[in-house]
Amino acid sequence: MKRRSFLQLLAVIAAKSQAKTTNFIGGEHKLNQRSIVVDTSKSPKSKLKAIPINAVKLQDHFWLPRLVDLQEITLPTQYQIMEETGRIDNFRYAAGKTKNSQGLRFLAPDSDVYKWVEAAAWSLAVKPDPKVYKLMNLVVDEIASAQDEDGYIHTFFTFDRKKERWTNLRDMHELYCAGHLFQAAVAHHRVTGEDKLLKVATRFADLIDKVFGWGKKEVTDGHPEVEMALIELYRETGERRYLELAKFFLDVRGHGRVGGSHYIQDHKPFRELEEITGHAVRALYLNAGAADLYAETGDETLMVALEKMWKNLTERRIYITGGCGARYEGEAFGRDYELPNERAYAETCAAIANILWQWRMFLLTGEIRFIDVLERSLFNGALSGIGLDGKSYFYVNPLADRGYHRRQPYFECACCPPNIARLLPMIPSFLYALSDDAIFVNLYAESLANLNFKGVPVTIVQRGNYPWDGEMELQVQSEKAAKFALKIRIPQWCSKATVSFDGQAIEVEGGNYAVVERDWSQGGKVQLSLEVTAKYVLCHPFVESSAGRVAIERGPLVYCLEQVDNPEVDVWCVGVKTERPLEAFEKVIVNLPVIALEGEGVGFDLKEWDGVLYRPLRQMEKRFRKIRFRAVPYFSWANRDAGAMTVWLMRL
Repeated sequence: MKRRSFLQLLAVIAAKSQAKTTNFIGGEHKLNQRSIVVDTSKSPKSKLKAIPINAVKLQDHFWLPRLVDLQEITLPTQYQIMEETGRIDNFRYAAGKTKNSQGLRFLAPDSDVYKWVEAAAWSLAVKPDPKVYKLMNLVVDEIASAQDEDGYIHTFFTFDRKKERWTNLRDMHELYCAGHLFQAAVAHHRVTGEDKLLKVATRFADLIDKVFGWGKKEVTDGHPEVEMALIELYRETGERRYLELAKFFLDVRGHGRVGGSHYIQDHKPFRELEEITGHAVRALYLNAGAADLYAETGDETLMVALEKMWKNLTERRIYITGGCGARYEGEAFGRDYELPNERAYAETCAAIANILWQWRMFLLTGEIRFIDVLERSLFNGALSGIGLDGKSYFYVNPLADRGYHRRQPYFECACCPPNIARLLPMIPSFLYALSDDAIFVNLYAESLANLNFKGVPVTIVQRGNYPWDGEMELQVQSEKAAKFALKIRIPQWCSKATVSFDGQAIEVEGGNYAVVERDWSQGGKVQLSLEVTAKYVLCHPFVESSAGRVAIERGPLVYCLEQVDNPEVDVWCVGVKTERPLEAFEKVIVNLPVIALEGEGVGFDLKEWDGVLYRPLRQMEKRFRKIRFRAVPYFSWANRDAGAMTVWLMRL
């Protein structure tokens, strides 16, 4: 494919997506009221403030089509499956509208519905859509009808099971489900301005506050989540009891009151934690809640523990894809450097939880390292969790496969599909953040941003084709005098970058922010050039499964070899010559134009190993043959014919 035709195809996709974003709700419905996911605007210890989702209108070829598919494909198909599996019927059952529901057999099915509502709400901040709005509020009505007179809501514990409420917090996820209800309610209220679901949430939160606390029921949930949800509910309502309740749930953990195991982070008090351990999603959600608590209280002992765990995660326990959690057993982190490839768990939800934690750490500190980790997890470990068709998913995300691991329309434990659905519409809000004296540019995507800096409207237009190349232009304009620093992120993955403002070069340093400070009332243009070249990457020698091997990165993307692109040799049998350059070329995978890579290596025929498990090295050295191998972005794998896949390659 020629360069021009590649760009033309991208333009066609973008034009179709843009055309679909012009469908607005009119009349009495005023959406996009205050669509901030993590509202640190009044948090005493947060250095930065997040921007609303609707402050950024994506116009790019990479994210915008996915957000259009979210409303047109992902949300409707997920709703249909939740109806078919009885998850929404559970609420009708609890309300007495139906006699039974097959959805009650699942573990914590209510959380799926809440995450779906949150996803629908945030998606309306990206693009108001009457169908999504109507469907979302139909589900909200079903949720509200299921609430008990005392405010309790959990569809499993109704009728004859009422007496079992709060009796098995380790396993039954009552508070975990409550947390997702609170987050859905906050999203619904911030986007629509309507308070029906928020009233459901606050009634339940008030009940929980009566039941739990020091001198009351001194225990917490086996699955952390409610902590950050309660703090966001506090930020939305101003009710300080919710903040104190979140603090209680964090402080009561670690004293053996829900079993005492590493698996549920109950083995020691949070402030004493030095390594990230146990169930990966639970650990990362707990850290996100602790970061929120620090933002409100300034308790430095929380930040000390968070920093220790961040260091442990990023230096010893995270996959190159940003995936988290090495073990199938317990969906858990392993030991230091325990990062198997074919048996990697790397749950989609864990990558999402990591993004939520990294975002909070960034808002607290303004430090670029957290965005670097967020971007890696976003473009690789999380995005791989949803298929290019918008309706197939991975629960786990291995880094090697023999062709058995395929995307599914849903899972019995279905936390990942609605979780990736709620993450995607948050992406526009990650592009920028505000401090008292600066606007931070974190992620790159062709877009139009309308920001508010200390009451002054500021427009930022991004133009470029990120992540496929690193040439970006930022046009900045404020409506009236406004002096601030524009902090332009130079990613850690970038070894060479240039930045200029109105033609004048700005000093840059990889893994830092380039700074342009001025009065922007006259406007100005920033040219950013990030060198996006393919490179081989080594892992720490203690990572047994990948030691001596190499992986391929290009910009923020990790690449893999799929069998469908390499029919002449089994991709597990490829060795690469790392001194030879990798060549980029354009390719379409299903319906997505991507930059693929081609390189020189060697391979051997598996027939040489028929009936043999071990061979002398000298026999095999003569049997290798030269090949040209092809690699594609990791997030795009398993969307075509089944076959072997690998991220890590033999190094020659």
